Amino acid sequence: MARDGDINEPTKEFPGYPTGEALKERSAVTTGPEPGAPPPAGGPARGLLWVLGAAALAVVVLLGVQATGLLPDFRNPFAKEQTDRSQPPLLKSIQDLSRYVAAEGNFQVVVDLQNDRRNVPDWLLSQRTLFVGAGSVEAYVDFAKISEGAVVESADGKSVEIRLPAPQLGKTNLDLEKSYVFAEERGLLNRVGELVKGDPNRQQQVYQLAEERITTAARDSGLTQRAEENTRKMLEGLLRSLGYEKVTVTYTAP
Repeated sequence: MARDGDINEPTKEFPGYPTGEALKERSAVTTGPEPGAPPPAGGPARGLLWVLGAAALAVVVLLGVQATGLLPDFRNPFAKEQTDRSQPPLLKSIQDLSRYVAAEGNFQVVVDLQNDRRNVPDWLLSQRTLFVGAGSVEAYVDFAKISEGAVVESADGKSVEIRLPAPQLGKTNLDLEKSYVFAEERGLLNRVGELVKGDPNRQQQVYQLAEERITTAARDSGLTQRAEENTRKMLEGLLRSLGYEKVTVTYTAP
């Protein structure tokens, strides 16, 4: 049991326990991390966000400056380039023409050409090309072939007769811009041979065949008859304007 004298004595502070004044002084002092302690969480992530934000801001500013036209356009360092090393055209000849083109026919033909070997499977050695060819053929009258005495005028000067050479067909012009290879099948050996030694003229055969087909179609299309009629109408209108009342146009055999 405690003595009465001890009860009235003031209580002493516990040794080593800070008082109120000591706590205030300790709170005013900033303490850093202890040596070897891990860095506070969120430090690297916050720095990465700052870097990304600065990069995004730089891109926005750069795009804005480019939109104003102060900077040149961005160019792809791997953009496709085309170099033209063609030689200048060489004039080989000039030919004077006296043709009156009276009609023109436009044709389209589908060529299905296959080259293979007998007793050899198609998957091994074969080449099949489906080609769509578009071309035109002109029908003209060659006025340079009009012979002397081909124009006969009547005594009263009211009628005239003209004898012309028969219309003929010009060369078939294959339009490469409208012609194209629709499909192509090649055997294994054909593909290997093309890799070893390419043939830049391998489509020449289908081109020639398309021209031949168009030429045949032009002969059977009545294009020369249309040329005769158009030439006759042209000469009749021209000579009637010169005062002739009757104009007769005949064609000689080719």
